[in-house]
Amino acid sequence: MTLEEKFNTLQNRLKQMDRVIIAFSGGVDSSFLLKAASMSDLKEVLAVTGQSESMPEEEVSFSKEIAGSLNVRHRIISTNELNDRNYFKNPPDRCYYCKKELFSKLKEIAIKEDFSYILDGTNSDDAKDRRPGRRAAQEEGVQSPLLDAGLSKDEIRELSKSLSLPTWDKPATPCLASRITYGQEITAELLNRINKAETFIRKFGVKELRVRNQSETARIEIQPDDFHKLMNGPVRKEIVDYLKSLGFKYITLDLQGFRSGSGNESIN
Repeated sequence: MTLEEKFNTLQNRLKQMDRVIIAFSGGVDSSFLLKAASMSDLKEVLAVTGQSESMPEEEVSFSKEIAGSLNVRHRIISTNELNDRNYFKNPPDRCYYCKKELFSKLKEIAIKEDFSYILDGTNSDDAKDRRPGRRAAQEEGVQSPLLDAGLSKDEIRELSKSLSLPTWDKPATPCLASRITYGQEITAELLNRINKAETFIRKFGVKELRVRNQSETARIEIQPDDFHKLMNGPVRKEIVDYLKSLGFKYITLDLQGFRSGSGNESIN
């Protein structure tokens, strides 16, 4: 199937849905889905963003901008996954409990306000990866039209670019909890520390970045081509000093470089 055919399949599917809620993070996939839905003559589209300590404030602000630029009604709700012992104990299926919290709240909105469907931005690449959150989506009846249309991440980026979406080349931005080693408890303080560390390092021109928290260590993952940006003497010292001021005891640069989902390496 060509890319044009996949996009047509997506739009035809959306046109049958009447009133939909879209789980909207402001990332590449959900932004593209929101754009496609806004082009599909649906009766109503509501973008809902879940806000909690695991989502950086700048991502919430960005989601507002994207929804506003598409003239789609947008709502921000609070999610309380940190109140769930199953979540903050940080087991390998942590994402299930996070998504269960979000999707169950979206389902409540859908029932109360008579929406026909709840949609998420799962794509065909996600189906090949370890995604505990998919089980929560299935349990709450969440539909994944990008996956149903067979659209991959690269194809979504290509279509997003053709539609002039600013997210077409946006790096993946998974929740901050994904930086914490499984088994280490997740706290609001720890999430805030990771967020501050990543925000600080980005100012040196690093686009793709993870600060992985492993006990007392900050393991920095960036693209190998960016290593020189952090290894400059004064910059390196500035980063070390700042991250230590946040509470990290050891600061390391991962020589394998940036790789999405490296937190799962310990269980694969």
